[in-house]
Amino acid sequence: MALTVSAGSKTIAVPHPVHGKRSVTILGSTGSIGCSTLDLIARDRERFELVALTAHRNVQALVEQARQHRPQVAVIADETLYGALKEGLAGTDIQAAAGGQAVVDAAELSAEWVMAGIVGAAGLAPTLAAVRRGACVALANKECLVSAGPLFLAEVEKSGATLLPVDSEHNAIFQVLDSRRLDTVDKIVLTASGGPFRMWSEEEMEGATPAQAVAHPRWEMGAKISVDSATLMNKGLELIEAHYLFPVGEEKLDVIVHPESIVHSMVAYVDGSVLAQLGSPDMRTPISYTLAWPGRMSTPSEKLNLAQIGQLTFQEPDIKRFPALTVAREALRAGGFAPTVLNAANEVAVDAFLNGRIGFLDIVRLSEAVLDACAAGNGLPEDLSSIYEIDRNTRILAQEWVQKRVC
Repeated sequence: MALTVSAGSKTIAVPHPVHGKRSVTILGSTGSIGCSTLDLIARDRERFELVALTAHRNVQALVEQARQHRPQVAVIADETLYGALKEGLAGTDIQAAAGGQAVVDAAELSAEWVMAGIVGAAGLAPTLAAVRRGACVALANKECLVSAGPLFLAEVEKSGATLLPVDSEHNAIFQVLDSRRLDTVDKIVLTASGGPFRMWSEEEMEGATPAQAVAHPRWEMGAKISVDSATLMNKGLELIEAHYLFPVGEEKLDVIVHPESIVHSMVAYVDGSVLAQLGSPDMRTPISYTLAWPGRMSTPSEKLNLAQIGQLTFQEPDIKRFPALTVAREALRAGGFAPTVLNAANEVAVDAFLNGRIGFLDIVRLSEAVLDACAAGNGLPEDLSSIYEIDRNTRILAQEWVQKRVC
C-alpha cells in the first residue's frame, strides 16, 4: 500500500522504500547538516534509500540535490516556489510538493531514519511528526528540545521513537555515557571552542562586525549558529538540550573552553574516571554515527593525529565577557516557557545583529531583557500551538526592544 504526501490540492503516491536498505528522509537538505548527510550517503549508496528531501526556499539547490541523489519526493516549504521545483524536476520520476504541511507530510512518510536539520521553529512540527510515528530521528534542530523539551520527550516515550543527538557535543556524550547507570555520573562537561572573540575584550566586542562574528576559527557553519558560537549562546542552548537528553540534573552540567575543538565533550564518573570523545572538527563524524547507528561507517573526515596536534588546551569560560551561559542557566532553572522565550529572543537578536540594527553585545542584552520581562517560568508547554504562541509573543517583544535600540 502506498503512502501519500500532498502538494497543494494534489496527492502524491509514494512507494515503500527498497527492502534491505536503510530508508532516509532529510528535513532541511540544503543546509550544512543536510549537505553533509547527503555527502555521506553518496559514498555508500548501497546501504541507503532516499525517501524525501525538503528545503525552505533554496529551490535551485533542492533541484540539484534531487536530480543527483534521486529521492522519491522533493518538498519546498515556500508554496510560491512549487512551479520552479516542478519544472526543475521535469523528466524525472521524483514527486514534487510544496508548503509547510507538505514538509510535515514528508516527515510522516515511512523512512526508518529522519535527519531533523531544519533550523528554527519551522522544524518543530515536521520533527514532531517523525517522532510520533516512531522513527529513528537524528536531531540537529536545537529548538525541538530548547523550546519544547518536555513535549518532545513525552512524545518519544509514547511512540517508542529513537532520538539520536547530532550536535558534536551531545553526540560525544551519547557515545561515552553509561545511560544505564546515570547515578555513577559526577559531571557532564560540554566543550566550547570559544568562538572568534575568545581573546577579545568587552570593548573590542562592542564594535564587532557580522563578518567577524561569522568567521569561526574551527567549524564551517551557517551565519546564525556561528554568531551563537561567538556569543557562547550556542553553548547555553546546548546546556538546555543536554538537560533533556541526559537527565543527570542541571548542577551536573558544565562547560569548558577548548579552542582546538578536538575533545568534543566529556563525562566524569564518581570513581574519578573521565571518558571523552575525540575527533577532527567535521560534522560528518557525528552525523555518520547517527546514520549508521547502532553500528559505524567510514567517513572522509580527517583522521586524528595527536602527535601532530601536539597539545590540547582548556580554560574556564569567562562569564563576565560571555554572560550568555549565565542567562541560559537562568532560563533552564526557571523552567516552563523560559527556554522557549530565550530561544526566540536570541533568534531575533542575532538576525538584528546580522542586519546591522544592533551591536554584538546587544544580542545577549536583548535576550536577557526579554527573558526578564516575560516572567516565563510559569506553566509547561502542552502542545505546539502554545509554544508557537509564546514564540510569537516573544518575537514581538524582542522586535520592540530592537526598535527602541535603533531609535
